[in-house]
Amino acid sequence: MGTIRIGAVAAHFGRDLDFDLQRIATLIEHGRSSGVSLLVLPDAALGGYLADLRAPDPDALPPALEPDDAHLRKVAALAAEMVVCVGYCEADGDRRFNSAVCVTGDGVLGRHRKVHQPPGEVAAYSAGTSFAAFDSPVGRLGMLIDYDKTFPESARSLALDGAEVLACLSAWPTSITHRAPRMSQDRQARLFDLYDQARAAENQVVLASSNQTGALGGMRFLGQAKVVGPGGDILARTWSKAGIAIAEVDVACEVSTARRVLHHLAERKPDAYGSRT
Repeated sequence: MGTIRIGAVAAHFGRDLDFDLQRIATLIEHGRSSGVSLLVLPDAALGGYLADLRAPDPDALPPALEPDDAHLRKVAALAAEMVVCVGYCEADGDRRFNSAVCVTGDGVLGRHRKVHQPPGEVAAYSAGTSFAAFDSPVGRLGMLIDYDKTFPESARSLALDGAEVLACLSAWPTSITHRAPRMSQDRQARLFDLYDQARAAENQVVLASSNQTGALGGMRFLGQAKVVGPGGDILARTWSKAGIAIAEVDVACEVSTARRVLHHLAERKPDAYGSRT
């Protein structure tokens, strides 16, 4: 496929779906004008995330959308020739899922329901049960949402399923329990970067990490969108401000080069890890 441009978005989204859709349209157009082929929008870009992670208000949850909702179809139409990943609250009968979908103008390429949940989120969402990579016009992709990337097994399972690019969609806040005077000193800010770089390096894949910015209720989001190479090096980033981190990457070449001498996936010893892993 050769070199492509990958964009990871840092932006604010809230409960107003029409506003969110207009912001998504603007971001897609900015990405397109910059030559982006894969654009990763944040978790909950349609409808916003929870306003309180410790005790979510059941009367103030994000709007739940059916998988074929008109807003999602509009995102696909806006994507056209681009590959776009976007997060939303998915309705499935009486259950809600923190979900992501990857689309082009031709339709849905892949879906993911967030598997790992911080304690407060279980009051608002059901948990997904699996990770699966999928083929796309920009190569084989896998998606993670927020807390999923804290667990090495999540990214590893996608890499073992052939994913060479991981799209990590987040609405990742600053620390709730240990507020820092500056964003750069925040514990969650350090962990957000650490997990992005570690998941890319340990699996020798390209990782595009999006995140929300601004505040919603008691939550203040980090931003820090970035594209990470298969050696764990940050190729582009937004820091804490809104914007699109764009990196030009020959994914197949970069992954092949990273695995030329040390091929982490091929050199695993599953029998040594035991059933506990």
